[in-house]
Amino acid sequence: MPEEQHDFRPPTLDIAELPFETKHLREALTSFLDKVVDVSGETPAKLGNYIWGVYAFYDYDGEPIYVGQTNEQLRTRIRRHLTNQRTDAVAMNVLDPFEVCYIEVWPLPQFQEIGKNDKAAKKVAKEHLDALEYNIFQKLLNESRFGAVLNEKDPPAPRVEIEVPQSHKERIVTDEVSALRDHPDLRIARRAMTLARLAQVICERKVQKGLRKVLLTQAKRLQWLSERRCELAAEINEEE
Repeated sequence: MPEEQHDFRPPTLDIAELPFETKHLREALTSFLDKVVDVSGETPAKLGNYIWGVYAFYDYDGEPIYVGQTNEQLRTRIRRHLTNQRTDAVAMNVLDPFEVCYIEVWPLPQFQEIGKNDKAAKKVAKEHLDALEYNIFQKLLNESRFGAVLNEKDPPAPRVEIEVPQSHKERIVTDEVSALRDHPDLRIARRAMTLARLAQVICERKVQKGLRKVLLTQAKRLQWLSERRCELAAEINEEE
């Protein structure tokens, strides 16, 4: 009697299709950066198209983890961190894009139309940008339960006084992606892996004190999440 034949052909996949998580994150990020806003009565524009501005990343607990500035367009700089992974912060394992759940940006629309060759105007804009980054950096340090973020260097003291502009903050992780990433055990494993990679970078290179401070902050973040998970497990066991 002939053996029964089974068709075990794998399902057809579109090789150009992005993985589920990557697709959702890129779509959510694009939606945030394409959001049309009216900043300080200026002409409404897409948030990501502002050239000068400061941005901050927050993790799944709302903890601030990184602050940066750009004068090349918010869209370009933020996407470089989270999609292209072509920044020093990502390459050196200072910032793990996996951890980013919320983004907040502070655009400076008054410098949007500066000409490429207008050196005087660019100098003024850069002073305002540096001052804004410093103010946001200090604000987030005060909000952090660790009194620290993952920046390798602290911004220099500002040369000018400014008024902090209106910010725009949004969650860029969908519920579907959060269901895959938000479990504390997964985040502990990921955070431990990032910590180990950063420690490896430090032991292989001559690094500045700032990178060692980042290592310490990452260790504190790992300890805090592990302790919280352990406490929760103990509570569950008592209830059972």
